[in-house]
Amino acid sequence: MSETHISLTPATLRQTDEGRFRRALHSLIHGRVLLYLALAVIALIYILPFVIQIATSFKSDADAAANPVSLIPEVWTTAAYRRLFLNSDFPVWFKNSVIVTLVVTAGRVFFDSMAGYALSRLRFPGRNLIFTLLVAVMSVPMVVLLIPKFLIIKTLGIYDSYLGMILPLLIDASGVFIMKNFFESIPRSVEEQAMIDRAGTFRIFWSIVLPMARPALVTITILSFQGSWNELSHFIVSTQSPALTTLTKGVASLASGQLSAGSQYPIKLAAAAVMTIPVAVLFFAFQKRIMNTSEGSVKE
Repeated sequence: MSETHISLTPATLRQTDEGRFRRALHSLIHGRVLLYLALAVIALIYILPFVIQIATSFKSDADAAANPVSLIPEVWTTAAYRRLFLNSDFPVWFKNSVIVTLVVTAGRVFFDSMAGYALSRLRFPGRNLIFTLLVAVMSVPMVVLLIPKFLIIKTLGIYDSYLGMILPLLIDASGVFIMKNFFESIPRSVEEQAMIDRAGTFRIFWSIVLPMARPALVTITILSFQGSWNELSHFIVSTQSPALTTLTKGVASLASGQLSAGSQYPIKLAAAAVMTIPVAVLFFAFQKRIMNTSEGSVKE
């Protein structure tokens, strides 16, 4: 039997390596294409209802009823928006939502950050118990707390007022939890120099630690703004006056046919489209700050 000897010259090795590299590159490109296609399909599924909402808001009532999922109106019209702003209480609803949302967002950012700092840095009796109760509150459905909220608001005499709408929302358990975890990631060494200079606890918190928590603050701001802007159940149990109706309650009344009979798809979706603008603007304005989680970090 004769033996066949294959000489592995540098040229042969180079060709073999190039072949393996091309096959690996082809496999990688193929996998990424499939991944991007899957992501595009998922994104389309999420975006399509919003696109239908925008398109329907520019339709007439008859066109919206006949072609509810059509992306191109037969006749483009702004009648729904004119009717919304000129022949309804939508401006009052918008004003109330802006007032409540701005005050609640500012209050939550301030109080959540203070509570989170206290739970992460201060040592006091019952600290672990408070944190346990905080986590327990996060697991309770908010609808369960509606009746206790209503009873407390009535007892305090702030029912059907801005104070009753704002006060119970000024602090959020999940916001405190987020701030506590972020403050614990900041080394204590950054506070030692201030302690040597005899700075008080609040001064250390306000001037040193809080500016370093900018990513967490931005996250809390967006979550608080979105949560209070879209809040409905709390406003149902805290107010009854039409003058204090917010956007969520107002749009819900539109869905029940408040203005007139018929489907009213264009005006309902026009109101929903206007509601999404402030939250979308806030998110896109602070998107980079949310993603930049390393901002504010320091070295030991």
